[in-house]
Amino acid sequence: MGSPHMLMPLRRRPWTCRTCLSQARRSLETAAAHRPAIDHTPAKNHQKKTEDETLRRMFDSQPFWREFSQSSAAQLKPTGLVQNQYLTSPDGFRVFATSTLQKCQAIVAKVLAASTLEEYRTMARDLDRLSDLLCRVIDLSDFIRVIHPDPQVQEAATQAYALMFEYMNVLNTTTGLNDQLKKAAANPEVTAHWSEEEKIVAQILIKDFSNSAIHMPPNERQRFVNLSTEVSQLGSAFVNGAEPAKAHVVVNANSLRGLDPMLVQKIKRWNRTASVPTMGLIPRLALRSVHNEDVRRDIYLATRTSSPRQIQVLEQLLTKRAELAQLSGFESFAHMTLHDKMAKSPEAVAKFLTALVGSNRELVKEELAQLQHMKGATPLQPWDHAYYVHGRVQEYSMARRSRELNAVPEFFSLGTVMQGLSRLFERLYGVRLVPQETAPGETWMSDVRRLDVVDESGRHLAVIYCDLFSRPNKHPNPAHFTLRCAREISAEEVAECATVLDSSAHPNDGMATAIDSESKTLRQLPTIALVCDFPEPPATGAGRPALLTEHSVRTLFHEMGHALHSILGQTRLQSISGTRCATDFAELPSVLMEHFAMAPEVLSLYARHWETDTPLSESMMQSMAKDRTAHGSVYGAVENEAQILMALVDQAYHTLPADRRIDSTALYHQVATTHSSLPDPTDTRPPTSWQGFFGHLYGYGATYYSYIFDRAIANKIWEDVFRGGQAAVERDAGERYKQEVLRWGGGRNGWECVAGVLGSQNAANADGRLVEGGDEAMREVGRWGLGRDGVSG
Repeated sequence: MGSPHMLMPLRRRPWTCRTCLSQARRSLETAAAHRPAIDHTPAKNHQKKTEDETLRRMFDSQPFWREFSQSSAAQLKPTGLVQNQYLTSPDGFRVFATSTLQKCQAIVAKVLAASTLEEYRTMARDLDRLSDLLCRVIDLSDFIRVIHPDPQVQEAATQAYALMFEYMNVLNTTTGLNDQLKKAAANPEVTAHWSEEEKIVAQILIKDFSNSAIHMPPNERQRFVNLSTEVSQLGSAFVNGAEPAKAHVVVNANSLRGLDPMLVQKIKRWNRTASVPTMGLIPRLALRSVHNEDVRRDIYLATRTSSPRQIQVLEQLLTKRAELAQLSGFESFAHMTLHDKMAKSPEAVAKFLTALVGSNRELVKEELAQLQHMKGATPLQPWDHAYYVHGRVQEYSMARRSRELNAVPEFFSLGTVMQGLSRLFERLYGVRLVPQETAPGETWMSDVRRLDVVDESGRHLAVIYCDLFSRPNKHPNPAHFTLRCAREISAEEVAECATVLDSSAHPNDGMATAIDSESKTLRQLPTIALVCDFPEPPATGAGRPALLTEHSVRTLFHEMGHALHSILGQTRLQSISGTRCATDFAELPSVLMEHFAMAPEVLSLYARHWETDTPLSESMMQSMAKDRTAHGSVYGAVENEAQILMALVDQAYHTLPADRRIDSTALYHQVATTHSSLPDPTDTRPPTSWQGFFGHLYGYGATYYSYIFDRAIANKIWEDVFRGGQAAVERDAGERYKQEVLRWGGGRNGWECVAGVLGSQNAANADGRLVEGGDEAMREVGRWGLGRDGVSG
């Protein structure tokens, strides 16, 4: 198994039998008894320094990466994708899915047949394992079918996904599973033997069954299934069908002064008119730069007026959701969706958003007053905002922006940023990122880098696959994927493998595991993929590496915040590990990580010139901070107001009862007129219908408030725990945040996490408003506000 206090290259290993596992545990115990808490030996320090330098070079130098990856290819035996022993060929997905399906069926049979006290006592863990088996195939297949370049692999992954997803839907309507779990949860002789994690997971699974209409009579359950299918189909049509009522706005070409002349030539017609498209980049540029207000007005209104077909789809979606909620016994879809979130109810969300409007109002007035001053006597209109903001930013750029700031990306090579993340994690949480070799077949593209997460005693904690460079047909949106969750692997699962004829059978399908030094149990380690779209460094020579803008650095920190939650939230049961927590709590770690990206204390860890290795100067840091503050003062509060307005519209739509006729356009204008400082006019024909472009209404139905909610909490933690950056690299602050928030995953109520990390000195926490949650806690978070320092998602 290798030395327990020195990270060894993780190669594919055959399955370890129970006897070997026991021997390994004894060796681990012996080593742990004689090992210091942190190894400061020269050899250890040299190893860490080498790993740190390798981390930078593997992302910044293609020649170095090629040599690093080719040398490992010659040494390591071929493996499957992400070390999964089944996925060595497209057909492996079929074998993986059918093998997993058999394991699932065995667990289902065991749960349905349970009759003894002991069998009921293992039920929460059994059903958690069943959930894990489903997720093993669904999560990994769903990722591979989107990211893999080979159509054969994509198709095989899609088939595996469909097979397990269909089986999951069958399980969600298997009444016997629900009945058995509820019977176990109602028996004190059973629950007395359950850990807190098992109790939480049991309640989550019971709610999941309830949300799948398991309790309904057969005819109502069938209607529930039909409605759910219709909602899914309408949602997909809504997300993919966004289009304006008019494809173009035809104007006199001479009226486009201010817009790039090259663009004007591109859209100009033979008769001196120009056809301005209403989707894409050109209308956004026109709203920023065209001097003629009437033209800006026409373009603005056209870009915010959806096609009637799209509005019809949205209103059908909202109607079906309301019917689904009514069938499930809820007042509205929002009530159904929010009852197991931190907010609990639409009324609490309304308290939060109303308080947030109040905390943001004066800042909005300040920003708009500056723009009104630029325009003069006539009132500022919504189609003026982008134009005058652009003018103010240009004024600022000419007056204050220095050559120094233009050179900032020179200090943010991708390698130095990854180095900085590792150094920050080591200082705050005692974990670091270690470059790791990949075996042939382990990654879906040759430019995917693997990092292992290791703690100070050398324990392996997680695997991260970094797919960070752009390529044709790759989805450009940055994202974090949990390909496999953390969990404890039972001795029974290890024993199961011993009964399989295949000697290579592995209790985690060949993917990363480690023995926990405290519990002496085998653990399934989280396997994570980070996907971004940064420019790739040159393939030859010592050319420039990928240089990141400040926005890109924040993006990488944001996604790594999700990964950090998966890495440190290692619970015994997978249903609550890492990011598997309430929707309105899941963005907190990622949003908080954005604050660290540009804090001077953190910049000093990593921001170095890609060529000279000179650190970012203090004057440059100050210039960057002034730049962010200036930009925030120009448009930050109005941007916040736009986010609040979207959350209010989302709530208004999803709190409608099933018997209410939905006029989404009228309701949109009602909310905007009440809460927006620059609402769309209500007298245009047709009226604007921006809601048709609001795709998040499907994916985030009734929960769009979550991001700004977590942002308000993150701002408060940054100020109170990390002292606005002064404690950004201090272990005490990091440990406090880790112990109160990150380590729990979804195994602790979010309000308890927030109250715990903010401590008793916080006034709202001291009088019980936070820890109890509910309306007053939501209102309190709204009072904290969002600021306008440029931190955004």
